[in-house]
Amino acid sequence: MKLKDKTMNVFHSLKKPSKKELKEVLQKLDVKLEEVAPMLKSADGNPYYRKLIFQNDEVELLVMNWSQVECAPHDHGNSQGWIQVLNGTSLNTVYEVSEKGWPSELFEEIHQEGKLFYAPRKGVHKMKSAGGTDLVTLHLYSPPITGMMVYDLDACAACVVSDDCGAWWTEEMRQKVKEIELPKTQ
Repeated sequence: MKLKDKTMNVFHSLKKPSKKELKEVLQKLDVKLEEVAPMLKSADGNPYYRKLIFQNDEVELLVMNWSQVECAPHDHGNSQGWIQVLNGTSLNTVYEVSEKGWPSELFEEIHQEGKLFYAPRKGVHKMKSAGGTDLVTLHLYSPPITGMMVYDLDACAACVVSDDCGAWWTEEMRQKVKEIELPKTQ
């Protein structure tokens, strides 16, 4: 069965899926690297290239192939989701956001091929390929991501980006929905 058909079969009945349901659905899909490989393209200097595989009002499924550039710390707006490593190794850095809005690094974790890890609502993290491997990840979010906040910690700034922007500080004004100056002290 083709990936498009599999996603239609699995996602059609989801309504406001829970954390557990999202994980179960992603596992049931059982997506293999060979199925998404034809969709992958160069990241063109960005941390990753992303391809939307499926989206409806309840969920979105994306595949990403990563360059050696790490993405910026970011949240997923009001979305929650699961990330699955299809190939390579991921270094995931998790942050805690202070009352003043400043993200501070909590810990780093390595995720090997086959691993699934959770991205909570408003949770801030950053990712990159670890160990020089070709990292490919599959992302399932609910609801589809909108209002993603991206942080530039060197500039003490944050930005809500448009839905077509990735987790990096964009120079395209049309992708900056709202820019926020963070306090100089944490």
